[in-house]
Amino acid sequence: MFAIIETGGKQYRVSENDFLFVEKLEANEGDTVVFDKVLMVNDKIGAPYVEGAKVSASVVKQGRAKKVIVFKYKSKKNYHKKQGHRQPFTKIQVTAIEA
Repeated sequence: MFAIIETGGKQYRVSENDFLFVEKLEANEGDTVVFDKVLMVNDKIGAPYVEGAKVSASVVKQGRAKKVIVFKYKSKKNYHKKQGHRQPFTKIQVTAIEA
């Protein structure tokens, strides 16, 4: 059984016991999170969401990704700018899919 959920402006295909890195959620480690924006469950497609479908997951870890370097440069103009960014994430484990 699989489902397609929407969270953080992105869509993910999930099955039970899957580990997933999503945009940061306001939850502590060990908490249970319920996703009700389910776009598809097996062969049932929602318009836009499947009514009554839920995906439950537990929060495994809160963290930040590796640093991404943003470097801007213009040749012959003596212009360069270096900037770094670390995106926060939440690691979850899908525990149940309810259709």
